[in-house]
Amino acid sequence: MASHRKSRTPGARVAGIRTPALATAALTSVALLSQTAGAAPGDDRPSLEEVEKKVGDLYRQAESATEKYNAAKEKTTKQRKQVDTLLDDVAQRTQKLNEARAELGSYAAAQYRTGAGMPDTATFLLAETPQDVFDQRQVLDRMTGRQKAAVDDYVTQQTETMKKRQEATESLRTLTETQGDLKTAKATVQKKLADARELLSELTAEEKARLAAIEKRKQQEAARKAAELARQQAAQEQAEQQEREEAAQQGGGSSEGSGSGSTGSADTPPADSSYAAKAEKALAFARAQIGKPYVWGATGPGSYDCSGLTQAAWKAAGVSLPRTTYDQVNAGTTVPVSQARPGDLVFFYDDVTHVGLYIGNGMMIHAPKPGAYVREESVYYDGESAIHSIVRPA
Repeated sequence: MASHRKSRTPGARVAGIRTPALATAALTSVALLSQTAGAAPGDDRPSLEEVEKKVGDLYRQAESATEKYNAAKEKTTKQRKQVDTLLDDVAQRTQKLNEARAELGSYAAAQYRTGAGMPDTATFLLAETPQDVFDQRQVLDRMTGRQKAAVDDYVTQQTETMKKRQEATESLRTLTETQGDLKTAKATVQKKLADARELLSELTAEEKARLAAIEKRKQQEAARKAAELARQQAAQEQAEQQEREEAAQQGGGSSEGSGSGSTGSADTPPADSSYAAKAEKALAFARAQIGKPYVWGATGPGSYDCSGLTQAAWKAAGVSLPRTTYDQVNAGTTVPVSQARPGDLVFFYDDVTHVGLYIGNGMMIHAPKPGAYVREESVYYDGESAIHSIVRPA
């Protein structure tokens, strides 16, 4: 039986398959098109470096908001105490005002009973003897003096009470505004942290691994910079020690000079040793907190934010620091990075929103950021340009 299918010509076969070179080109084009189509939806997705920068920015913004929260919280506490004091004062003054009012009422009643409001002629005619008139006038004169004092006291108490009531009202208004600032700062912190967590949650396992590798390289560079600073400080300390020894030798030419020189050299160390002793206590406290979590707004003992840790550390050494980084940066003497000593405060960023406690050799103890723990780290952990200033607090 004859086949009903139409036979193909060689030319048709060639046209369908084409040449090997053309077939390869066609397949390559299809592959590229498919890759392009698959990549199109992800064109707007940020690169890993952009994600890292964005997360870092969000953490810094959260820390900035945290310091504003700390400032508002501290201000709220002080204002609440002030309001309570004013309200207590108003209550006491109101009591005195009521007592003065009652005293005036007693004088008014006494005038009514004695007829103090009658004309002099009527008083004289109704009196049994002239002596009675004289005695009554003496009593009324004394009563008038006491009445005047009572009226003056009443007016004074009324004026002071009204003034204190106005102060209390104004303080309550300010307290309400500060509480609003506190609420806003808290919401800002929570929003920034939520955005950072969302960004990190969208990363794949491979991207997280790459991000960790980037972070490791940054830490290695930070460690290298810390070691370099440690060498510079050691060289500087050695040079200063040599200068002190040469000065001591030059001052030892005579017994009197030696005595004077030893006194002079003894005058300088006490200040240094005093600071070193306090710094040692602050550092001992800070080291004992290593491993505790960073929690924004926390001041211990179970968790800390950056300024809460430095405040608590120096408090253990008997030195009172303000609560926020904005105030702590002004609570001492600014020194160059090259002259940083253990116990100094290391501040970061142009807006002064982070702080750590210098421990020497280019290293510090700090509460880094949400999700991290109190730890030792290079002062160059976020680059050399991130360092704002070094402050010696005691």
